Amino acid sequence: MFLLLICSIWDIFSKIFLIIMPKLSILILLIIFYNSSAISMEKKPYHHLPDGTFRNPEGSPVRSDKVKFSYKKFIQEKKKIDMTVPKEHVVDKDKVRADLEKFKKDDYIAWIGHATFLIKLGDTTIITDPVFSKNAGPLIFGPDRFTEPALKLNEIPKTDVFLLTHNHYDHQDMSTIRKFPFKDAKVLTPLKLGKYFKRYKDVNEMDWYDEIQINNDLKITLLPAVHWSKRSLTDANKTLWGNFLIEYKGKKILFACDTGYGNIYKDLGKKYGPVDLTMINIGAYDFRPMFDKSIYHTTPEEALNVAQDLKSKKVLGTHWGTFVLSLEPIMEPPVRFKNSAEKYGFKKDDALIFKIGQINSLKKLLDYN
Repeated sequence: MFLLLICSIWDIFSKIFLIIMPKLSILILLIIFYNSSAISMEKKPYHHLPDGTFRNPEGSPVRSDKVKFSYKKFIQEKKKIDMTVPKEHVVDKDKVRADLEKFKKDDYIAWIGHATFLIKLGDTTIITDPVFSKNAGPLIFGPDRFTEPALKLNEIPKTDVFLLTHNHYDHQDMSTIRKFPFKDAKVLTPLKLGKYFKRYKDVNEMDWYDEIQINNDLKITLLPAVHWSKRSLTDANKTLWGNFLIEYKGKKILFACDTGYGNIYKDLGKKYGPVDLTMINIGAYDFRPMFDKSIYHTTPEEALNVAQDLKSKKVLGTHWGTFVLSLEPIMEPPVRFKNSAEKYGFKKDDALIFKIGQINSLKKLLDYN
C-alpha cells in the first residue's frame, strides 16, 4: 500500500515536472539572454545604438525640429550665387605636374579639390576622401563641380593609403572607388563602409579610437567627429563617420571628416594634443533662410575653434571652392577664416588656405628640419 502511494505521488510529480519544465527552461533562457544582452549593451560605447546605428559623441549639438529644408527654396537661393571663380583659386595643371616632380622626394600636402588631398609622408602617399567625378551624387544627380580636380585620377602618383571619413556623396565617390588605379592601397574606413571596396586587397574598418600602424614611422587613429551618414532614404547613420589622426615621426596631422563643433574636441585636445596641423572643413555652413546654419558643418570661425580646442599649431581650411553645397558666396569661407584667425589664437599666416593644385612641403608648413 505504501509503495503504491509513493508511486502515485511520484507519478503526479513527474507529470507536473513535465508540464513545468519546458516553461521553466524558457524562463531561464530568457533571463540568461536578457542579462547577457544587458551586459553586452553596457560594454558598447555611447555612439553605438542598440539597433546597430550610430550617434554623435555625448554632449554634441542636436538638430532642431524647427529646421525645414526645402529643396525648391534651396535651388532658388542657389541661383543667386555669383559663380565667378577667381583665376588665382586654381593652379595651372602644368605647374601642378611640375610641382609633383619637384616634391617627389619630399614630404608634402597637395590639394586636389574639396576634401581630396594627397599627403606624402616618407615612402607612403595617402589620399583623403577622393572625389574625381563631375558631380557629387548618384549617377548624374547632385551638385556639379565648378572647379576641376587639380589632377585627373590617372595622373595621381602611386598611392599607398586610402582614407574615407564617411559615406556622403561628396566624400565617398563610387565612380572614383571603382576606377581608382591603386587597389593594393591600404583602405581605412569607419565601421560598415568596407563593403564598398570589394576589389581592394587590404580593407580595414575602424571604430572610434582604433589605431592602425602603417609602418615604423606612421600610425593612423580614427577619432570621433560631429556628423552623420546617409546615402539613401533608408540608411541614416547605419555606417560610422570619423576624423583621422595621422602621426608621423613625432608630428600630428588631423584630417577632419565633415564635422560640426562639439565638446568632444576639448576632450580630444587633452588626450591627443597638441596637433601640429588640423585640416578641417570651412565651407557648407549657410542655409538661410531655411535655417541659420548646419550643426554638422563648422563655420570658418567654428573650424578655428575646433583647432584651438585641439591645441593646433596650424590649421588648413578644406571642403570649399569645389561644389555648391550651401548658400554662402563661394569665396567667402577663406576670407572669414583668415579674418577670424587671431580671435582664436592663431596668426593669420597659420590659418592656411591652399589653391586647388597647390603643393607645399610639409617641412615648410610645419616649420621643422
